This record gives sequence, structure tokens and C-alpha cells, in this order.
Amino acid sequence: MRREHENKQIYFVGGGLASLAGAVYLVRDCDFPGKNIHILEGMNILGGSNDGAGNATDGFVCRGGRMLNEETYENTWDLLASIPSLEREGMSVCDEILDFDHAHPTHANARLINEDGEVTDVISMGFDDADRMALLKLMITPEEKLDNLRICDWFAKTPHFFETNFWYMWQTTFAFQKWSSLFELKRYMNRMIFEFSRIQTLEGVTRTPYNQYDSIILPIKTYLENFGVDFTLKYTVKDLDFEEGEGITVTAIHYEQNGKEDVIKLNKGDLCIVTNGCMTDNASLGNFNTPAEMKIENPISGDLWAKIASKKEGLGNPKPFFGNAEQTNWESFTVTCKGDKLLKMIERYSRNKPGSGALMTFKDSNWLMSIVVAAQPHFKNQPKDTTIFWGYGLYTDKEGNYVKKPMRDCTGEEMLIELLGHLHFEKDSNEIMDTIVNVIPCMMPYIDAQFQPRAMSDRPKVVPEGSTNLAMISQFVEIPEDMVFTEEYSIRAARVAVYTLLGVNKKICPVTPHKYDIRTLLKALNASYR
Repeated sequence: MRREHENKQIYFVGGGLASLAGAVYLVRDCDFPGKNIHILEGMNILGGSNDGAGNATDGFVCRGGRMLNEETYENTWDLLASIPSLEREGMSVCDEILDFDHAHPTHANARLINEDGEVTDVISMGFDDADRMALLKLMITPEEKLDNLRICDWFAKTPHFFETNFWYMWQTTFAFQKWSSLFELKRYMNRMIFEFSRIQTLEGVTRTPYNQYDSIILPIKTYLENFGVDFTLKYTVKDLDFEEGEGITVTAIHYEQNGKEDVIKLNKGDLCIVTNGCMTDNASLGNFNTPAEMKIENPISGDLWAKIASKKEGLGNPKPFFGNAEQTNWESFTVTCKGDKLLKMIERYSRNKPGSGALMTFKDSNWLMSIVVAAQPHFKNQPKDTTIFWGYGLYTDKEGNYVKKPMRDCTGEEMLIELLGHLHFEKDSNEIMDTIVNVIPCMMPYIDAQFQPRAMSDRPKVVPEGSTNLAMISQFVEIPEDMVFTEEYSIRAARVAVYTLLGVNKKICPVTPHKYDIRTLLKALNASYR
């Protein structure tokens, strides 16, 4: 421990991946005492949006799955290389994940499925010349000219773009909407150009052995516990106080715990690192017989961001992200089965073993439904005679093709009936239903918030101009060239925050410039003409 850190305290507001990564950087790269690191989380569990919970009796829950990518998640792999595996002695979490992924390669054989239940031939992107020109023009247009523009604005004169195989695959792989920010589509195209030529098979998807909570969050938490890091749960931060005058210096943290309010006073040298927005704010669960409620009022991290942004310049603007839940919501569902009857039927249908196929999208679904069948078991506590998979729909306000209700009004049972209709498994539905333990819907009103149209100034810098002790880490900070809705964005933000506030003179892994690699560009160009 460095003596200059002995009396400093660092408070992370929010217990998601970014805060956990920040704590790792503090103990690993700054020799910071773990007992002086405090992670304040409003929920009763760490991990933020990297979750996975449940049991074989009540059913398991995956609110979603976070895709990793071996070629582009530079800081993620660097971080996980420092975290010991909980299951394989002498191996890091990085090596554990890559070893598992290489042993279970992804190659989707049923990426898109039409209304007749036929697997669509997606070797062709489906572009016409106008689509290609519009996409090329976007790639070379400076970001400064894209403030507040939506994807549908850019392609307004080429509506055919939204009927292409490419759009269906790109949209459902990354959860874009037609009204999403043009900034983010451009950044994804630049950052993931390596994947453009193989989007039809999703070969670039890197999968963890289990869900992200078991595979990533638990090992990091265990690593930090060994350093004495303080985890304070069910501790809701409500506001921050700032020193008067110019500059940005946090002086106090207001919080609520067990219904009681209190204040943490910051001393000179103390730091405050805030999660200014969480995509799973206000997520709610249903069950086999009950829909998940859509709750849009008072998103915990969005409200905190709004309060502090109103007090100081340079802390961004949460309104574009947390002001239109009708545009930012989608809903997932997790199916828990006794035995493997349904998974075997999906395997025969898709020609993909569990864990090898990534997404299957029903392109004519009114909900634009997709499912993911991961390698089994997907949870550490999942018995051998239990199987699970999850899915999601992007258009929750639309009436289903088979269940004549909006997705958001459907029970878990009704979501499964809708899925069986798209798979054309209706004649086996009774036998399938006999194997179902539970189907748990999860409504997430702000899950797509980071993709909302915005001005460049709406997202604050990780360390705002004039800050002496405040940093912001989330999917809602501005990191040039990188792409949101990824593990990498959270981890990169945390590394920037820690290194900047503590004056660490170490390299942060740069964004790999695949967009300048001539071989990658030629592959992408060739793919656009398939």
C-alpha cells in the first residue's frame, strides 16, 4: 500500500461491472488499500446488468446476455487476465472464457426464420446499390454532423435498407431500433467491421462458460473480497453535494438504507465514482401466470444523474436517454424446463447444438422475437436434468402473431405459446408444456436507452472538465470511437476514471483500428455484394 493512499477513501456509486472493474484497477495498478474502497449498491446483489439468478424449482432468469468479442474487447481481456478462475486452478478468467469458447465455437445455421418456419438463406446481405451507397456515406461522414440524427433519418430515401437480411441480423444482434442514434450505428460499423463479413453466422461471438454473473461477476467479487473491498448493498444513493464556486468537487453523498436517510462526508483526497445511468433501471419480473409490469417512474440511476447534472455544468443530459420508455424498452423471457425435450426439438430444427448457434430471429414476428440457446448448464446451480434458454422481443407494444395481445401484457406461458407458434411446434405443445418449470418475463423499460438519439454533449466525459474528485462510469459517458451496450465500454470507462483521477501513468488499451485494416475492409466490401 502506498502511504499517500492510506487515508483516502473511494466511493463507487453503483455495484455493476464498471465499479467492480474500477476497484480491480485500484488494487492492481494503484496499490490502493481494499478496505478504503467502498462499493455502494441499491440492490441486494452486485453485477448491475450482468446478471443470472434463480433455481431449478422456481426457474432461472437471464434478463439478457452480454456478447463478448475476442478481437475487440481489449481492456476486458486485460482485466480478466488478472482475475483467477473459481473453477480451474492456475487459470485466469480470461483464459477460462477463451478456452471454453474455442471448444464451443459459434456458427449459426438458423440465423433468420420466416413466417412459414423456414430457415432463410442469409449468405446475401440483401443490399441494393442505394443501400450500399448510403452505408458507405455514413462511414465517411464526420460525427460532428450527426447530432440528434436517427438511423431512420439517414436511410429515409433508401427504405429498402430496413428489409435487408443485414438489417434484421445487425438489429437483433445488437438490439438497435430504426429510431436509434445514428452515432451508435456508425460506431458499431467502425468498431465491429471485423464482424460484418460473418454476421450471418455470428462466429465472432465469444461465450462465457455460464451466464455472465457466474462467469465474470462472481470471480471479480471474490478477487476483491480477498483485498478487503467493502461491498455495501441495498444502499441507495439519492444525491451528491458539491463545493460552491467553479470546478467540480463532491463534498457529500446522500443515501438511503432500510428506509433511513444519512450522509457520507468526503474529506480532502476522497474520490467519488458514479454510475450515471443503468440500462436495467426499473426492470421487473413476471412468471408463468403473470406479466411483468412496465415501471417507468423514478429510474434509480437516471434520477441521480438528473439531480447532479442540474447542479454543475459538464455532467451531461439524461433526458434523451431516460425520457421515452416507449422507445427504449424491450422484454426478455427465460424458459426453464425439466429434461431436454424442447431443447432437442430446437436443436433438430436449427441444426445447432446448444451453445453453437447464438441468435435465432423470427423475422416476421410482430414482436421481432429472437431466442438464444446457450450451452448447458448455463448456471452453476443448474441440475443435469434441467435445461434453460432465453429470448427477447423488440416490439413489446405489438400484438403477437399467435397470441393476440401485446408482448408487454403477456404472461410467461403466453410468450412460450407465441414462440412455439413461430417454431411450428403447436402439435407438440401439450407435451412440451408438461416439461415447463417456469417462463419468467422481464420487462426492461430503459434497456435501449444508451442507443437513443442525442447530441454529442449529452454524454459527459468520464472525468468532466474541472473535476477534482468526480468521475462517471457507465454506458452513458462519452468515450470516442468505442461502442456502448458492451462489457468493454464499462471496463474502459472504469480504467479511464481510475487512471485519470489518481494520475496513473499506464497505458489504457486503445481501440483496435480494424476499420483501417485493408484485409478486413476488403472482406466487408465483398460481403456487401454477396
